[in-house]
Amino acid sequence: MTASIALIGADLHFQALSQVRAWLAALTYPLQWVARSPTLLGRWVSQTATTREELQGENRALRRANLRLRARLQRTEALEAENMRLRDLLGSSFKLGDRVLAAELVAVDLDPYRHQVRIDKGSASGVFVGQPVLDARAVMGQVIRVSPLTATVLLITDPSHSLPVEVNRNGLRTLAEGSGLIDRLHLLYLPNNADIREGDLVVTSGLGGRFPAGYPVARVTRVQRQPGQPFARVEAAPTAHLDRTREVLLVWPLQRPTTTAETPAP
Repeated sequence: MTASIALIGADLHFQALSQVRAWLAALTYPLQWVARSPTLLGRWVSQTATTREELQGENRALRRANLRLRARLQRTEALEAENMRLRDLLGSSFKLGDRVLAAELVAVDLDPYRHQVRIDKGSASGVFVGQPVLDARAVMGQVIRVSPLTATVLLITDPSHSLPVEVNRNGLRTLAEGSGLIDRLHLLYLPNNADIREGDLVVTSGLGGRFPAGYPVARVTRVQRQPGQPFARVEAAPTAHLDRTREVLLVWPLQRPTTTAETPAP
């Protein structure tokens, strides 16, 4: 006891055991760390679990927000595309000069041998059989059946459809007949020596009494002179986007035809 008190007094006044105490602290630090490890590990696990749960919650919220924003973006892009198409139609209506009505496709005939579509305007809107139908670029076809709220349009590429046209460059007249392929028309009864070439624009001639003159129809893509045959084989690609147009224009000519050579058999 006396020795202990003496050592304490000596250390207190003369710091005689400070070096020894430092060595002992260094020797016992691993034991202290091992003793504190369960507490430190428990605290780390708790903090990690809390942080992980918070991050997972934030990720879920961000994914939901991203999904909503992407859905809105898709809708915005669709609206922008629709607005662009409608602006094209509006610009076309000013160029046409005739009375026009915009309509939208509601159905497409799935029969590969018939090129027909149905639109959301009918007799209640003044639509009539034989009425010309265009998109923002060119002639698409004509109305062949009408109900009060809808109408059926026969496209110019249907095999039963033919349309009096002329070459815009020189006024050469011919008939544009549907080929049954959505990207091709046949130009009929052109002699081998006819002045027609690839790239020529073909427009309505107005001679059939249904389509006013001057509406774009197609561009010539192939001219094949056939020796020994009376006529050349001429093909043209429709200028209208028949396979992807959704909005169309119904045109009222200045004088509605009573009879026409263009009316196909439905």
